[in-house]
Amino acid sequence: MANVPWIFNDFLFIKKFPSHKKPFAWALLEVVALYFVTGGIALFTELKVVGHIQSQAWEFYAVTFFLFLVFSFPGFIFKTLWK
Repeated sequence: MANVPWIFNDFLFIKKFPSHKKPFAWALLEVVALYFVTGGIALFTELKVVGHIQSQAWEFYAVTFFLFLVFSFPGFIFKTLWK
């Protein structure tokens, strides 16, 4: 999920940009949105498997967000720097 904004030219899978390049700020916004979508899927899975959601402090969410950014690095390299 972290590489989706860099691989596809659509914003959240909606054809909005007819050109071949999506603006950088929109890609970053999509990374943040997909972080929350991925987190929601993870929380839903935890609720269904374990039966409750373990409460976490802000440090957990900060670390997972920056891990999500690190995981999106290969797509960023492929889309912006490799060309």
